[in-house]
Amino acid sequence: MATPSVGTLAPDFEAVVDTGERIKLSDYRGKRVILYFYPKDDTPGCTTQACGFRDNYPIIEEKNAIVLGVSPDGVKSHQKFKTKFNLPFTLVVDEDHAIAEAYGVWVEKNSYGKTYMGVERSHFVIDEAGKIVDAQIKVKPTDSVESALASLG
Repeated sequence: MATPSVGTLAPDFEAVVDTGERIKLSDYRGKRVILYFYPKDDTPGCTTQACGFRDNYPIIEEKNAIVLGVSPDGVKSHQKFKTKFNLPFTLVVDEDHAIAEAYGVWVEKNSYGKTYMGVERSHFVIDEAGKIVDAQIKVKPTDSVESALASLG
């Protein structure tokens, strides 16, 4: 599926989160959302990215925004990752990668000559009305945080 572009409505989704509850992206209308996709809980790059959002969370909240982290990991894995690094935001379960597909970030990857499907590290900043104001695909963990913060103004 094609990646949604800046100025378009962010694809809505309903999913289970780290608490076991279900949320919808549209539940957050009226707030800005940093929706970020990462390959796997508790891996070096993903930890750097998550802790960057954690360390800047007070600033993010001041700007009427929240963070939702999305990966193919399950509830238990998300709970461990969230607890281990004291993450103050919600982690979304995308085991069937339907959300990643809707955002065009479930892609063919190549590592050591092996091809496989996986999540492309990326983020989307969504405004109060549900429109995408920033989309960064194939972003470095530290650049993701900086870029998302910059787009909040």
